[in-house]
Amino acid sequence: MSSEGLWSIGELAARAGVTVKTVRFYSDRGLLPEAGRSSGGHRRYGAEALDRLRFIRSLRALDLPVPEVERVLEEDGDDDALEEAVAGQLRHVGSQLTALRWKEASLRLIRECAAGERTERLRLLGALPAPPDTDALVRFWRRALPARLPRPVVSLVLDAVVPSPPDEPDPEQVLAFARLHALVTDPRLERPEFRPAPPLPDGTYRPAVLYEGLAEAYGLASAQVPAGRAPQDGGALDCFVAAYAHACGEPDTPAFRRRLVGLLALDDGPVLPRYWKLAAGLFAPDQPVLGLLHHHLSVALRAQVYGPVA
Repeated sequence: MSSEGLWSIGELAARAGVTVKTVRFYSDRGLLPEAGRSSGGHRRYGAEALDRLRFIRSLRALDLPVPEVERVLEEDGDDDALEEAVAGQLRHVGSQLTALRWKEASLRLIRECAAGERTERLRLLGALPAPPDTDALVRFWRRALPARLPRPVVSLVLDAVVPSPPDEPDPEQVLAFARLHALVTDPRLERPEFRPAPPLPDGTYRPAVLYEGLAEAYGLASAQVPAGRAPQDGGALDCFVAAYAHACGEPDTPAFRRRLVGLLALDDGPVLPRYWKLAAGLFAPDQPVLGLLHHHLSVALRAQVYGPVA
């Protein structure tokens, strides 16, 4: 220590338990206050620099990036700046943990499956982004939805039909998500016979009216089908039919209901039934599966019009 009570760069490094290279790095970035210079022009540091260096080490021990550390120091340790930096790091760590859980579940999926299934499952997992996202699922539904649908309605539909990857998946959920991703990215979807059928013939209905009405009907049905029971007459079923009737500009009559049964019975191709089967286990327990609700309502309408299936 100098006669002025200041330390050289080596002395500061020893007191802080870091290397001289570390002190020089932070000093060169202007993060450590210099208390003066020696007669030979060497840096000298006081107790303030030691406190600052220890504070930096604490932040870096939490893996805060150097730019974030700099921002916190620029705000002179302001609580808001520190809280924002820590919150950002928590989000980053949460994403890393989610990615690790997906890797763990993926490894368990491969370890626990039969030897003859491993090649196919490795192929599915290899095509899935890591960590997984819902971009491909969103693109699939944007192509399937009517072009004239207003943006707020599109957002409402996407929120209801696109399952989020679970934060803590089990192997079966990993497999379902991988198969779902493969389904919606299948090149055959460009062929007309594989595209999901529109809910009604194009040009014969108002899409926004239909989807907004269906959202209300599905909401009612989700309260009526908690244990797999089909919706009863009235309530959700009437709302379901009204959504189609209003969208077509027609009254809800027995004749319309008979015609609607025929429209709903049209083959919607091989894609959507498989989509809903794979997605069912990926939605949150309290989140209704729209494909299942739509099926229940369609069956209830057919039973009302033609009587229960024997």
